[in-house]
Amino acid sequence: MSTLPTPAIALPEIADMAADDRHAALTYLNDAWVEAVREGLDEDCLVQAALFTALRSLVATYGETASAEFVTRLAERVEAGEYTIAGLTH
Repeated sequence: MSTLPTPAIALPEIADMAADDRHAALTYLNDAWVEAVREGLDEDCLVQAALFTALRSLVATYGETASAEFVTRLAERVEAGEYTIAGLTH
């Protein structure tokens, strides 16, 4: 039997796990998006379908009021550049 101390097991923080889940989800969605464009789907159609699907799920999960509040703040976040890829501005 070893007398060396057992190293502490570093458990990820809940926020880290959520970030990992969000990163995995984003990777899946991005891969599907790229595949759909390769198959010839118009990106405008993808945008509309993705937004509809996301908003429908948001409302189903959090309700109309909370979802409307989120969407109201979304414009400010877009204008602040939270969704802009570095180097790409319109």
